[in-house]
Amino acid sequence: MKNIRNFCIIAHIDHGKSTLADRLLEKTGTISHKDLQEQVLDDMDLERERGITIKSHAIQMKHKYKDEEYILNLIDTPGHVDFSYEVSRSIAACEGALLIVDATQGIQAQTISNLYLAIDNDLEIIPVLNKMDMPTAMPDEVKEQILDLLGGDIDDIIEASGKTGIGIEKILTRIIETVPQPKGSTEEPLQAMIFDSVFNSYRGIIAYFKIINGVLRTGDHVKFFNTEKDYYADEVGILKLKQEKRDVLKAGDVGYIISGIKEAKEVKVGDTITHFINPCSKAIDGFEEVKPMVFAGIYPIDNEDYEDLRYAVEKLQLNDASLTFETESSLALGFGFRCGFLGLLHMEIVQERLFREFNMNVITTVPNVSYKVYTRQGKQIEVHNPAGLPDFKEIDYIDEPFIDAQIILKTSFFGQVMKLCLSKRGIFKSQNFLTADRVELSFDIPLAEIVFDFYDKLKSISKGYASFDYNLSDYRPAKLIKLDILLNSEPVDALSTLTHVDNSYKLGRKMVDKLKELIPRQQFDVAVQAAIGSKIIARSTVKAVRKDVTAKCYGGDITRKRKLLEKQKKGKKRMKQVGNVQIPQKAFLVVLKLD
Repeated sequence: MKNIRNFCIIAHIDHGKSTLADRLLEKTGTISHKDLQEQVLDDMDLERERGITIKSHAIQMKHKYKDEEYILNLIDTPGHVDFSYEVSRSIAACEGALLIVDATQGIQAQTISNLYLAIDNDLEIIPVLNKMDMPTAMPDEVKEQILDLLGGDIDDIIEASGKTGIGIEKILTRIIETVPQPKGSTEEPLQAMIFDSVFNSYRGIIAYFKIINGVLRTGDHVKFFNTEKDYYADEVGILKLKQEKRDVLKAGDVGYIISGIKEAKEVKVGDTITHFINPCSKAIDGFEEVKPMVFAGIYPIDNEDYEDLRYAVEKLQLNDASLTFETESSLALGFGFRCGFLGLLHMEIVQERLFREFNMNVITTVPNVSYKVYTRQGKQIEVHNPAGLPDFKEIDYIDEPFIDAQIILKTSFFGQVMKLCLSKRGIFKSQNFLTADRVELSFDIPLAEIVFDFYDKLKSISKGYASFDYNLSDYRPAKLIKLDILLNSEPVDALSTLTHVDNSYKLGRKMVDKLKELIPRQQFDVAVQAAIGSKIIARSTVKAVRKDVTAKCYGGDITRKRKLLEKQKKGKKRMKQVGNVQIPQKAFLVVLKLD
């Protein structure tokens, strides 16, 4: 065990983690030259296209140092705030972390957030200044920022470049010298923590784990502590570029287990694997249960695909533990699932993965957050969906979630960012000047206000320089009302939304105008209305497509034409009563793109 080092890489999005990981794999000879490609560990097409890491990836490297061979288990983690749950799970399986900071951009909000996660878990932090080959690098300035955050000595900061390979040898040496060996003993009963899992259609569910205590051999009779299910370990092994079989794994090792599990609910990320005959006395403290921030309904385009969608969502949840779901039904869309996501990017990625990996085309409803509703009888109801809201006469008050937001930006954008936060009902808390031209702002903002377009607006206002990080702080009373959209006087529950009183008229007007453009014209007039309770606050009409029934009528008395027009009028009236207005998929995303 003294020659094992488990470490992860943490950084803000786009600070060069994956490129640096490529250089480490190359330097240690883990990948051959023919397998070499950019972002080796990002094995999803989606990750490559977008240039972001979505999943954490574990891989084992071997490195010789002072005539001894060391095993280095690396876990590369995502940098976007929506995937911070992946980071927290990776950190729980490590003893050290490379903190990577872009020398051209400096400390960003997610860097600080991930650093605190690592410090809370007592990880050894190795600061690395990346992209030193860039002409715009500001090493002295960024080193000052790192020292303000971490303390320590300026010489401890390693200058590196993932592109050219500067400093890679230094990083490997520092990992071996400073990251502590895994704690634990091979004599104790088996205790292994599951930190991820994937589904393989031939072999069932493959669980990834880190052994804290004990030894695991192929063929062992094991059980999962929390689910209390037992299995035989058909195959165990380590994670290289591909999975490699091993007969035995010991305390400190990171590896995988295949035991023919078919049911997704039998494997829980954070669970403990132990032996069936001589089990450990207690489970390892896993990590916190994930708290979804944004809720949206996901429905199959064809109702017959409902069971296929259930299968797809269950399998996807194995690989993405931060996705939560429960069944729900909608009058407009039939049966589907109410899913919880960590943010809008997470929601977009899940929708894209369902299509790419399971060929599932889905309709996603308007995203919203969860509210605590208190009735006049003193009951508390948690509402994730406007359709689940009790009658407004029964509601005493509603609490909405607030977040504690940290925004780091250049001082030249200070005024515009302040204006944006205040327009989103933000409450200013504090400001902290990190350097002469960089400031950290702290706000309390309702989560519902940042769900849609806050991040995009922040990036465009600050020309991409501002970085944003948040965590849920508390629930506070709010004046909220339910805004319904009616088509021909029929409410469309999938387009209902909960909004603040001050925004309701503006939002209702915008939604109605946008839907008028999106809903295809029928052979009868379609009234599009926004309503609060029984009060209509905005209306627009999608005009009918008019067929010229009098074209064939030439000559003769005017009453001949009038007779045909009256007949058409009756037909339109009857059509309006039985006609069904189809709402295109674009209309469900209308609220997101209102600006």
